[in-house]
Amino acid sequence: TSPGSKSDATSPGAALGGPVACVSKVELRVACKALLDRDTLNKSDPCVILMVQNQGQWTELDRTEVIKSNLHPVFAKVFTLDYYFEEAQKLRFEVYDIHGTHSIGTRDDDFLGGVECTLGQIVAQKKMVKPLFLKYAKYAGKSAITVHAEEISGNNGYVELFFCAKKLDDKDLFSKSDPFLEIYRINDDGTEQLVHRTEVIKNNLNPVWEPFKVSLISLCSCDEDRKLKCLVWDYDSRGKHDFIGEFYATFREMQKIGGGSKVTWDCMNPKYKLKKKNYKNSGVVILSDLKLHRVYSFLDYIMGGCQIHFTVAIDFTASNGDPRNSCSLHYINPYQPNEYLKALIAVGEICQDYDSDKRFSALGFGARIPPNYEVSHDFAINFNPEDDECEEIQGVVEAYQNCLPKIQLYGPTNVSPIISRIAKLSAGEETIKDASRYHILLILTDGVVTDMADTREAIVRASYQPLSIIIVGVGNADFTDMQILDGDDGVLRSPKGEPVLRDIVQFVPFRDFKTASPAALAKCVLAEVPNQVVEYYSHKAICPMPPVPSCDSPTSLANTPTESLPAVGTTA
Repeated sequence: TSPGSKSDATSPGAALGGPVACVSKVELRVACKALLDRDTLNKSDPCVILMVQNQGQWTELDRTEVIKSNLHPVFAKVFTLDYYFEEAQKLRFEVYDIHGTHSIGTRDDDFLGGVECTLGQIVAQKKMVKPLFLKYAKYAGKSAITVHAEEISGNNGYVELFFCAKKLDDKDLFSKSDPFLEIYRINDDGTEQLVHRTEVIKNNLNPVWEPFKVSLISLCSCDEDRKLKCLVWDYDSRGKHDFIGEFYATFREMQKIGGGSKVTWDCMNPKYKLKKKNYKNSGVVILSDLKLHRVYSFLDYIMGGCQIHFTVAIDFTASNGDPRNSCSLHYINPYQPNEYLKALIAVGEICQDYDSDKRFSALGFGARIPPNYEVSHDFAINFNPEDDECEEIQGVVEAYQNCLPKIQLYGPTNVSPIISRIAKLSAGEETIKDASRYHILLILTDGVVTDMADTREAIVRASYQPLSIIIVGVGNADFTDMQILDGDDGVLRSPKGEPVLRDIVQFVPFRDFKTASPAALAKCVLAEVPNQVVEYYSHKAICPMPPVPSCDSPTSLANTPTESLPAVGTTA
């Protein structure tokens, strides 16, 4: 087993000033001390599993590599999680002794200990140290786990590094060394944080390690002059790795590569340097290539001029009740807005900040409309098919109130025509290959969707376009179908089995927010939009438009010319 695994390059979330909270991403790194020794002949071979709690159920999110024969492991694997200030995100770290390919937890003595906490606790402390517990809250001896947390900032990027070495010392008697490289960041307090551990190259004194990607905040905390301690080891399956040598570097030094030149360091063994007169080095380590990538956030696109065009689609089916009756969901109470208006205003007032012309499309479905009173599942509520836009959110509210006396509520509840219409509109704008316009479709409905197959197909098609769909269920109907469209419990597929390219639907029942503030509803339904925007442009490899600078800004790591790649919360 290799002692290391590649670090993931992840995209940052960006905190947005105002009522919309973009997703922040947090990197967690784990290490353990004084683990129980479960093996008879060797030490335990530990692995840490990260569990997350969803609706009371624990599920595995990810796991570290296995480190052979080590009771004080420092794991190279980086866990990346979305962090939400408003939620208590419960985590559980479980440590196991791994035996070959056997499944984890097959025997009680495989379990070396575990601990529960929240992501908020880790983030607040930045470095959390907790004892490990066995079953029945029994201490696992003096075993402890350390978890480091780092937020990936909005102006972060990642770097891809290509390392090799030449003429390393041979530490083995009957074969050549099996070298691997470790890179540690030296923190302000003098402590060392493992950044990356390469794979092992067997029987080779001139290894070429696989290139790896690491975020700049992980590598050097975005400080180009921060010291990095680099160690080269000869791998030993019993965990007693032989030290070959070390060197110190900075990210600034690494960037001197270019024009065919490489960056080289002497790999030094301090003991040999003291003892041997003519000692030169224990080999050389070479950085043969470096690729610096910019990772874009939601704010990069917004500040680059991306407009969020907001469309609302309102359900006018008969199940809402006669608008003249005070029991109707469409009843206009002069003293209290109905649920349709509350949801429209809550979401619309936030979206309007991202649309410079403040004009919004307002559509209806499921009603008989003048002059012929034929059923329409896609009509402008201002009755102007040439221009369905209204001036500001207040204009949408007025158009809604004015159209109610003029239409006849009917049915069925077909939403696919409007989804297809907005998807087609956004696809037409794709001829402009820049990040200038993204769409949000807010569907307000009281009932069960009657064209479910067509709706699933429309959403799959729409997932390829710059579009997010928010569905708010009004009233007390059974909204089971809406949960399927949301896709949180599994990947939404078309009737033919084609999966969505990306999850673009967010559904919430309004009844869950009846006693909450409008801001709570808006925060809930808009929470996924920033990532959806970045994910779409990442898939299309579209960079943000450059923002217009208000003044000259000094050169820094954040605005160094780089190879530009948008990215989302997956391995880049």
